[in-house]
Amino acid sequence: MKATTGRRSGPAGSGPSSRIGALRQRFDTLAREIAKFGVVGALGVLVNFAVFNLMRHGTDLQVVRASVIATVVAIAFNYVGFRYFTYRDRDKSGRAKELTLFLLFSVVGLVIENGVLYAATYGFGWDSQLQSNVFKFLGMGLATLFRFWSYRSWVFKALPARETVARAESFLDESDVPPVHRVKP
Repeated sequence: MKATTGRRSGPAGSGPSSRIGALRQRFDTLAREIAKFGVVGALGVLVNFAVFNLMRHGTDLQVVRASVIATVVAIAFNYVGFRYFTYRDRDKSGRAKELTLFLLFSVVGLVIENGVLYAATYGFGWDSQLQSNVFKFLGMGLATLFRFWSYRSWVFKALPARETVARAESFLDESDVPPVHRVKP
């Protein structure tokens, strides 16, 4: 009689420990991605606020126009950070398409971000320096959620080969897979 190890037998990679390992790996990968996105995003926020406040208080531009200029500068900064830091390992084959999609989703984020500021400023009359910065920050937060989803889903796509290789390697790690014996004809 053969002793059992308490693990389910069946196809390689179908046991509970392999599912938990795969889930943990996916979670770790997502956590690293969020952290890198956050670093680039935090620097982009600093750029955005610095340009916004310089434009707002160093020129005669209206609040939303100053904010749009600041957002455009931050978008350019963020593209470089995302392409060469956060998503440097992602597919680089269609740069023109990638940049077009990045700009499209960034414009939607710009509208979200500055729409909140516009509503606060012109809808409610909240136009002090503190109020402008608070509502710009709230708009940036909402736009960031949208951008994270859209950039990782549509712009900086994962290479399918990397996922396939990771799955194939997980099969090799299984210790309960019996060796394959070839029968000679």
